[in-house]
Formats: sequence, structure tokens, C-alpha cells
Amino acid sequence: MNVFKYKNDFALENGKTLPGIEIGYHTHGTLNAAKDNVVWICHALTANSDPADWWKGLVGEGYLINPEKYFIVAANILGSCYGSTGPLSIDPLTGKPYYSTFPSVTIRDMVQANILLREHLGIEKIHLLMGGSMGGYQALEWCVMEENRINKMFLIATSPSESAWGVAVHTAQRLAIEADSTWLDHTKSAGAKGLKAARAIGMLTYRNYSTFQEKQTDPDPEKIDDFKASSYLNYQGDKLVKRFNAFSYWLLTKAMDSHHLGRGRGGDLIKVLESIKQPTLIIGIKSDILCPLDEQRFMADHLANAELVEIDSAYGHDGFIIETVQITNYLRGFL
Repeated sequence: MNVFKYKNDFALENGKTLPGIEIGYHTHGTLNAAKDNVVWICHALTANSDPADWWKGLVGEGYLINPEKYFIVAANILGSCYGSTGPLSIDPLTGKPYYSTFPSVTIRDMVQANILLREHLGIEKIHLLMGGSMGGYQALEWCVMEENRINKMFLIATSPSESAWGVAVHTAQRLAIEADSTWLDHTKSAGAKGLKAARAIGMLTYRNYSTFQEKQTDPDPEKIDDFKASSYLNYQGDKLVKRFNAFSYWLLTKAMDSHHLGRGRGGDLIKVLESIKQPTLIIGIKSDILCPLDEQRFMADHLANAELVEIDSAYGHDGFIIETVQITNYLRGFL
């Protein structure tokens, strides 16, 4: 991972200022002489800046988004714990980690940090900007903020504004974190049990009823405890606690709640969507209950130059990182 250090003050959308920021990022491949082969990938909630790691089957050597052809760039989002400035970073004013004192950030702030990195890397045009879920939020914002820098856009399992359903899910997750008695302790492990519970809530929306019935039903009708579905949620929660942080999770779900392309632009979501002219491929997943097809259909109806594909998947929202064969088939044609 590389780190770009921006030493000037970084103004946030809420009016507060960070005294400089760091942006962790990965690149794969080489920028060609014409500088027209950039694929910039925006990541989702708990992912990192290396899409060859978490989007296997789509990104990397031998796959469609191949570093032999493209210059692939991805930045860790502001507020995360994977290399960019966030709650675990040292506050230069105190010499101690920010923890709960880290200011709130928005999707727009994350994109502004990406723009600084784009300038640092000498990238003038992005051939393809792509993202799923929260990554799609960033891609949409970026197309509005720098409309002349983006040639094409690929969106999957995402929307132009956070839904009331999404806000409710995130609120339940934050309530779980806040119920942890260690929450707000100034330690790296604060809120760990709450984060485990928040992940369990999230898994119910990342998958769906059918998936749990098929994969997590116990074959033994005599069982009265230690059910397979319970073990699965415990396992997923423990996995996230080992690799992520409760302060970042709480902060980033707040950032998702604030996502609305119309904010500060007259509030008219349809008008903002109509202003986006880039050719756009949208993929929606029929079994996605977190970001359902209605949201992708709404975008397709109002984006000026969009194509919508609806795919089947047993994996619900998580299908956007799992169904790489289907994604490749449609994205290849779009490219």
C-alpha cells in the first residue's frame, strides 16, 4: 500500500477542518502514454484499497479489469482503518489517537480526498469509474463533482441517496455498538462486542431469507441449541472484529446515512441524475434486500445515458462481490 500525505488543512462538509490527511491507496498496472487507461475503483464499507484482494474474479491478472491493460487505482476511504486518516489516526493537535473525537465525514468528503489523490498521481481522465454499494455512492458523487474527468461509470447494488430502510439498518447497528459498555473508551478495542453485534445485523441484510434457509438450516430436528445460523453470525462477527474497528464502523455508517446527490444542489435528485451524462452500466441484484432493484431502476430511469441489467443471485447484496462471472459478462460488453 502507498500513502499520500496531504499536509494542508482539509475542509470537511460539516464546516470542521482536519489538519492534513493521509490517503492509503493501491495501484496496479501502468499509466499509458495517452493517460487514457485509468480504472478507478471505489470500495464499500469495510473493504480496503486493494480491489485485487476483495474483488477477486473481476480485478487482477487474468480477469477483466487486468493490470496488463489498465492502470487500476483505489483509495481507502476517509474515516476507515485501512491506511487513510480516521479515528485511529494520531490527532496532531493532541499527539493521541482521535478515537471518538474524530469529526463526522460524508461521501462528498471521501470523494474530495480522492480528487486530491487523483491530482497527486497526475491523472487527468478516468476511463472507467466503478463501485458497488457504498462504492457506488462515491462514484455517483464524483461524476457530479468532476463531470469532465470521468468517461464511463459502472454501478452495482447502489443508489443515488440513502433510503429510510438503509438509515434504519445503520441506526440499529450503531445502537448495538453504543450498547457496548466499552464504547467511547479511548482504546483501539473499544466497542468490539458491539461491533460484533452490528455485523450480525448487517449480515441479515447482506444476504436474505432464502440464503439462510438453504445454507444455515440445521439438519437435526432434535436440536434445541447451538444452531448453525447462530454459529454463522458469531463467526462473521468475530471475523470483522479482528480486522476492523468500531469507531470507523460507527462513523462510516453515519456517512452512508448522509448520502444524497441533491444535498446542496437544490434538493432535486432527479435533476441531478439527469445532469450526469456519462455512459453508465447499472447492475441490480434481484435478491438484494439492502439496496433493492427499485433503487437501480430509479437511477436508470433518470440518468441520461444508462443501461440497467438485472441479475439473479442467491447471495443478495453480497452478490456484488461474489457474482464476478455475471458481472464480467455484462461489463465486458459495456467496455
